[in-house]
Amino acid sequence: MSGTEHLTVRRVGATLVLTLNRPEARNALSLPMLVGLYDGWLAADEDDAIRSIVLTGAGGAFCAGMDLKALAGDGMTGERYCDRLRDDPDLHWKAMLRHHRPRKPVIAAVEGHCVAGGTEILQGTDIRVAGESAVFGLFEVRRGLFPIGGSTVRLARQIPRTHALEMLLTGRPYPAREAERIGLIGHVVPDGTALEKALEIAEQINACGPLAVEAVKASVYETAELPETEGLKAELERGWPVFATADAKEGSLAFTQKRPPVYRRA
Repeated sequence: MSGTEHLTVRRVGATLVLTLNRPEARNALSLPMLVGLYDGWLAADEDDAIRSIVLTGAGGAFCAGMDLKALAGDGMTGERYCDRLRDDPDLHWKAMLRHHRPRKPVIAAVEGHCVAGGTEILQGTDIRVAGESAVFGLFEVRRGLFPIGGSTVRLARQIPRTHALEMLLTGRPYPAREAERIGLIGHVVPDGTALEKALEIAEQINACGPLAVEAVKASVYETAELPETEGLKAELERGWPVFATADAKEGSLAFTQKRPPVYRRA
C-alpha cells in the first residue's frame, strides 16, 4: 500500500511502519490520515509476511487529536476521501482502533504530543514506547467535549481507576514519566529514540512463531473481561491448536539443534 498525504507506510523487515504525517498540525486527525490508518491495519492483517506493526508520528509529535478547526466548521481536509466515509460510516472508528483490532501486535512509538484523540488511539495499541518529552492526556472536558474514542470504557481497564478518572476528569497533561508510572506506557527512552526502541521490540516479536504470537494476543483480549473459569476454558480453546502446528514442531526442533527457527505460518 502507498498510504495517503497524511499517512506514510514503509516496511522494515517484517514490520509495517505507519507514520502519521501532518507535522504542521502536530498530526491532528484528518480524513486522509484516517483512511490511510484503516488501510494500513487491513494491509497488515492481510499480508502474512507482516508480523508486527509500529505506529508513530512525523515531526516530533504523535497525534494532537481531532482537528478542532474542522470540528468548529471549517471543514475536514481531504474531501476527495469522503466517498470512503460514505461507503463505510464506521471507518474513522476502525482507523482509531475503536472498532477494529489488528491481529498483528501494534507498538506505539511516541514523541512529543500524544493527547486527546492521540491518547485514545494509544489505548488501542498493544505495546507503548515514549520519548522523555512526550506528553499525554485526554483534554476533551477542557473543551466541553466527550472523549468518545473509547476512553471512558478502556482507560480504567488499562490503568488503575483512580488514575483513569483523574486523567479523564481534569483534562491535564501527563509527562512521559508519570504516564509510565501509572501504567499507560511501558518504556520511556531518550527523545528521538522511541521509534528505534519500538522497532527493537518488533524485531523480537518477529523472531517468534507468528501463529503463536497472534493466538496469544487474541487470547489476552478475548479473556480480559471473562470470569477466570471461563477465561481459562477459552484460553485452552485458543491455545491447544497452536501445539499441533508445524511451526510448534519447528520451534522445538530448532531449540534442540541450537539454531534459529524458520517459521512458515503452518
